[in-house]
Amino acid sequence: MGSFPVAAWLRAGRRALTAAPSTAYDYGDPCGRPELRTALAEYLGRARGVAADPSRIVVTSGYVQALALLVRAAARTVAMEDPGLPFHREVVRRAGGRVVPLPTDAHGARTDTLTLGLEDAPGSLRPDAVVVTSAHQYPTGVTLHPSRRHALTAWARESGGLVVEDDYDGEFRFDRQPVGALQGTAPDHVVYVGTASKTLGPALRVGWMVLPPHLVAPVAEEKLHTDFHTDALTQLTLAELIRTHGYDRHVRAARLRYRRRRDLLVAGLERAFGTGGPYGLEGVAAGLHALVTLPPGELTEARLQRRAARAGVAVGLLGHHWHDPGPHHRQGLVVGYGTPGEGRYAQALDALLRVLTQP
Repeated sequence: MGSFPVAAWLRAGRRALTAAPSTAYDYGDPCGRPELRTALAEYLGRARGVAADPSRIVVTSGYVQALALLVRAAARTVAMEDPGLPFHREVVRRAGGRVVPLPTDAHGARTDTLTLGLEDAPGSLRPDAVVVTSAHQYPTGVTLHPSRRHALTAWARESGGLVVEDDYDGEFRFDRQPVGALQGTAPDHVVYVGTASKTLGPALRVGWMVLPPHLVAPVAEEKLHTDFHTDALTQLTLAELIRTHGYDRHVRAARLRYRRRRDLLVAGLERAFGTGGPYGLEGVAAGLHALVTLPPGELTEARLQRRAARAGVAVGLLGHHWHDPGPHHRQGLVVGYGTPGEGRYAQALDALLRVLTQP
């Protein structure tokens, strides 16, 4: 949050509000301001490979609202990655949906389970929608394998189901160019969902959906009766920031900053344990977090979390993310390296390494 581009945001806001028509201060289109939808269509096509016409974009108050709107408009049974964020599962349930688990492994979401297990398992229903974090799965950090990307869109075409692509950390790829969005390969079957929360800051509460044509009207109707429209002044400012490439510059600078933090984490673990140490490290190719996996034994993730808390370091637990938590699952720590301020990250990392090296 300390790297929010305050000066660039103020300049963009001044230009945008100076040029805005008086109607910008009235009730607006539930789909969003045309300035932002146009800017997003250009940016997403160029940067993420999304087939994004402005008429197919609905602006939301973040990812959580986007997910709830989709459930109410188009889905009742939703397959969600296991492990995954429990809060998002609760969002689906509170919007009236039923959640079924979609297992993941080293190649991402298990599409074979989707097409066979979830369809044929006794007592379960075929999902209307599948939610995936294909660019950087949370919390394991894996990228959906190309063969599974193909299988997922093939499932959508054949079944009439909907794929919801949560572009989690999609802009922050470190080992090569960012992986293109899944939506670009099947725009009539995939909903692309992105937000400004990871690139700028969660306080903005701005997200966007690129929808198949048949879903635009029902989703816009749900949006209208939820909060009418997202804050128009923020939309105008973000549109100007994107249009003048200030957004691109900020994302490039953030990508470099997070890569340096990722490199310090990797180097610190190698320095402490070597290449064959007791802990594994996954998900480091992209994003703002990595997964430190634990070896089998008495040292549990909960015990490590308590140690870290005493050292002043907050870490997440892989165990909290399973649909059916229990000792039969592997264990790990979710280490987020995006939160500490510039002057605190090295100190926090040193404290974490001391925690991991304690007998």
